[in-house]
Amino acid sequence: MVTARDLDPSASPLDYYGAELRRLREAAGLKQAQLGGCIFVTASLVGQIETAKKVPTRDFSERVDAALGTDGLFSRLVGLVLRSQLPHWFQAYAEMEARATYISTYQAQLIYGLLQTEAYARAVLATGVPKKLDDLVAARMERQRVLERERPPLSLVILDEAVLHRPVGGRDVMRCQLSHLLTLAQRRWVGVQVLPYRAGEHASLVGSFNLLRFDDDPDLVYTEDLISGHMTADPETIREASRRYANLQAAALSEGESAELIGRVMEEKYGEQSGSAQHALA
Repeated sequence: MVTARDLDPSASPLDYYGAELRRLREAAGLKQAQLGGCIFVTASLVGQIETAKKVPTRDFSERVDAALGTDGLFSRLVGLVLRSQLPHWFQAYAEMEARATYISTYQAQLIYGLLQTEAYARAVLATGVPKKLDDLVAARMERQRVLERERPPLSLVILDEAVLHRPVGGRDVMRCQLSHLLTLAQRRWVGVQVLPYRAGEHASLVGSFNLLRFDDDPDLVYTEDLISGHMTADPETIREASRRYANLQAAALSEGESAELIGRVMEEKYGEQSGSAQHALA
């Protein structure tokens, strides 16, 4: 049985978090039950986090910081912990995404991760039958904090129209997701365009891709296959990706027209059913 004193703090961000939680709790002269009482959780939960058996949430971390007076230590650590729960092949991309000053993406199948609601993300991630679904969802929500920074990245998103019609999670989840998309699209630093069916063949029939740009580092292109993801800073690949993205932007609806289409699909496909329509379907 693993105890807090058996942990190697250097083994992982989760182990380090647990070791620091135990160290600072004991330094404050508190037992697990006493700290739990201060932050409205059970002593068992505190113990599970101290032994790296459970991943802490951001809310838990903020409460611990307040209770122990740790000046935001755990609120800072939890980002690293949650990122470490991502698939190992995705972690490097998530780190670069968090540092990017410009994100442009074309998505052929799904809403881009930074724009997903929690319910939509859960439905998407559940398709992989993961053992720790809650942790993966929390990690995806943590990624989205980049959009809340004082200077968020300029994020330009092109969605294939098929993304709007694919009922991920069902009617209610999709309605909330498209509503969320419209809300985000009103932000100054977020642009959303839809590539309509009528565009026919286009510059990225091969699939989705992301282009990241930085203030002081080379541009990156990220793509995924069935098993993993791939990043490259190869200049020719960057050049080709930029060309294709420009062509996709030209073929897509304007941001205003895209918002109108998103709203129309939201109401017509995922809106509330009238009583007569429900009866007819029955």
